Amino acid sequence: MSAAAPAVNDGALLVVPLRGVGDVRTGDDLAALLVAACARAGVPPRDDDVLVVSSKVLAKALGLWHDDREAAVLAESRGVVAERRTPGGTTRIVRSAAGPVMAAAGVDASNTGPEADGRVLVLPRDPDAQAARLRARVADVSGARPAVLLTDTSGRPWRVGQTDFALGCAGLLPTDDLRGGLDADGVELHVTVRAVADELASAAELVKGKADGVPAALVRGAGHLVRAEDGPGAAGLVRFDEADWFATGTVESVRSALGCPPGTPGVEPALAVVDRARPDVPGVLARAVAVVAAGLAAAPLAAGPPVLRDGGVEVPTDPSVPSDPAARSARSAPDPAHAALAAAQVAERVAVACRAEGLGTRVLLVPGAVRVEPVTVGPARVDATDVDARHS
Repeated sequence: MSAAAPAVNDGALLVVPLRGVGDVRTGDDLAALLVAACARAGVPPRDDDVLVVSSKVLAKALGLWHDDREAAVLAESRGVVAERRTPGGTTRIVRSAAGPVMAAAGVDASNTGPEADGRVLVLPRDPDAQAARLRARVADVSGARPAVLLTDTSGRPWRVGQTDFALGCAGLLPTDDLRGGLDADGVELHVTVRAVADELASAAELVKGKADGVPAALVRGAGHLVRAEDGPGAAGLVRFDEADWFATGTVESVRSALGCPPGTPGVEPALAVVDRARPDVPGVLARAVAVVAAGLAAAPLAAGPPVLRDGGVEVPTDPSVPSDPAARSARSAPDPAHAALAAAQVAERVAVACRAEGLGTRVLLVPGAVRVEPVTVGPARVDATDVDARHS
């Protein structure tokens, strides 16, 4: 027996969890299952409703399974934004094939059901198109054509915790552009664009939960955002190119400037969590050497490669051991002054790579080399890079 839906007053939203969908498997008619769940909840879909559906349950119905998680992450990634080492392995924040920037490209191994059998689910490559197909099928089954909003879960820069967001949508305005209008004080708005699709996704997540087996919700009261046409979808919510001020993480931006972009073979990611009481000085130095060596392999200098030595890093100033293979094979040795200058350049690159991971350093001139030494004061790392000279 279905429950009666409460009335929705002007300006109010009704968000109803759609229970009893069951364990969705490959090939199931997801639209029919959702329409039946709406009926049981007492909210048969209407044209002005928004049907909010977890992308995971859609992926199950579509059979988007992959046998190997790591291979799936690589296959569903279009570029690495940041990567860090954790106790469980390497975590990558990537621009996913589905569009948004997400951890592990949205590849999911949780709440996947008995069909998983050790496999993982991947996101649909074109979530807006999938939302439009689901919307059309819901209309076939129910006779109504509500908007469809596909959601997924993601963390957020600068904020703790995860929230649901709009992965794809059809029949829904993804944003409410208030630019050119006036605020309550009569001041013109210049930048305010409300991400209403993301807001509806988060509202629906509050009633769906994460471990309750509720994959969808129906939102009533947002009819002013619903359109007969499928519309632009959620793809426009993703920032690209010059609109993306944070295209790579801090460490990755520095490493890229040093000629070592994310994913360079042989270079370990930085640590996800830094213990400032016991800083990983040897690890930071080793990673800095690897970063700089990778950059020198692509653009050599007339200086020896950086090497770990006695708790620091040294770059030889001996012109007989330049990093440039062409210089090594030349009949005449490079000019000593040129080699010393190149060694100083390499040492400064090491210092910059260390600083990207929060380790302060000082650069010293020692016999036969330019040396980079870590600088710590008490249990914490120094926040500045000191440049000094020492002769002996």
